[in-house]
Amino acid sequence: MKWSEISIHTTNEAVEPISNILYEAGASGIVIEDSFELYKERKDQFGEIYELDPHDYPDEGVIMKAYLPVNSFLGETVEEIKQAINNLILFNIDIGKNKVTISEVHEEEWATAWKKYYHPVKISSKFTIVPTWEEYEPVKTDELIIELDPGMAFGTGTHPTTVMSIQALERTVKPGDFVIDVGTGSGVLSIAAALLQADEVLALDLDEIAVQSAKLNVKLNKVDAKVTVKQNNLLDGINQKANIIVGNLLAEIILRFTNDAHALLKDGGYFITSGIINQKRKEVEDALLQAGFTIEETLVMEDWITFIAKK
Repeated sequence: MKWSEISIHTTNEAVEPISNILYEAGASGIVIEDSFELYKERKDQFGEIYELDPHDYPDEGVIMKAYLPVNSFLGETVEEIKQAINNLILFNIDIGKNKVTISEVHEEEWATAWKKYYHPVKISSKFTIVPTWEEYEPVKTDELIIELDPGMAFGTGTHPTTVMSIQALERTVKPGDFVIDVGTGSGVLSIAAALLQADEVLALDLDEIAVQSAKLNVKLNKVDAKVTVKQNNLLDGINQKANIIVGNLLAEIILRFTNDAHALLKDGGYFITSGIINQKRKEVEDALLQAGFTIEETLVMEDWITFIAKK
């Protein structure tokens, strides 16, 4: 399948509204190349490895790249995107250079182009995420390695919400536990739970691409005897009581199954919720309390929140 890459040179201020415009136009993925990333100070509490090539980033501002299927409506779609971006000026949003270019890419190229940004990273005292195409020698004998090829599924394991989810699993998973991972994506949280000696893990995702990606990564990490990957909408139709339920999702989605999670957990079980932006913190916190949970710990990284709630 052929795809058209639309590239927009803009500002940090315009990233969020332009992202909304692109997704509403049917974009099947967005890449953000932010010049600020080259100069951002990073904590290296766990010895993270960052290898950023200045040639991959603009001299100033942000370049946003989105991918649209090549069809008879493409020209109209691009013009609508351009007009919607220009209209942001009416809301006093600085759109910067607003240089828009179009190029054609094949699906295989799109699916692998991002790999140049992705390198081994130690995300906690125990775990290191290693892309399958990189060589890595463990620093410690007890280091837990997750090999990952996210493919076209969400979840490289290095986003703050994923890092905090894994750190929350480290605090809660006990040998013999049954863990449910809702919205598994690339399967990284399910793999982490299995490596932490959970006895059984159920990885759920509604997206067929994510299910295939998770199955591949589960086998790659040799935890397929413990982890079952299934296409499923949230917790619909799941009846087996769990020790831990983890969901690294948008706050709006977490709110949909908070009560179901409480009902499905064993007494003393944990509900780990991540993917929550700071503005949604109170809304999710209130929903957890109303469902009957006690919030045992709140993890914060950048603008993201993760709750460890107990039944």
